[in-house]
Amino acid sequence: MRAILSLLAIVPLAACVPAAEPASTTPATSAILRDASGAERGRATVVATASGMRVNVSATGMSAGPKGLHIHDVGLCEGPKFTSAGPHWNPAMKQHGRDNPMGAHMGDAPNIMIGTDGRGSASFEVMAAPAVLTEGAGKSIIVHAAVDDYRTDPTGNSGDRILCGVFGR
Repeated sequence: MRAILSLLAIVPLAACVPAAEPASTTPATSAILRDASGAERGRATVVATASGMRVNVSATGMSAGPKGLHIHDVGLCEGPKFTSAGPHWNPAMKQHGRDNPMGAHMGDAPNIMIGTDGRGSASFEVMAAPAVLTEGAGKSIIVHAAVDDYRTDPTGNSGDRILCGVFGR
């Protein structure tokens, strides 16, 4: 009986403990992915996390299979080849790829997997504040034509740049 009374005295106090704050779901920034003709083919959204940012990418109207995905150093997407986006974002001057002993670039990301329906998505974490994507000239996000091998410097043999989006301010 004494144990039950003690428990009843504690339960109301437990209700006063503040709940953990939920992770932010409001995008800090986003980018619309466009192909060389300017058609919208997807979106990248960035959400702040406790350790940096989570980048969520979705794409549509593409050929099936894995495609290289990278954050590039310049916030400019001039078609048709999107070379205006510059190299991969690489402030630490590393080599390319998570499997490269000298890598990886800050902008290296996992491949985006495109299904037979032409749609795909990827999500990855970056250990930097989301604001760096929009500072100065900003940054862009690129989907490449081929799979990234996660090793070969400087691009992972991921082929042509086929979708590009600039992170907004």
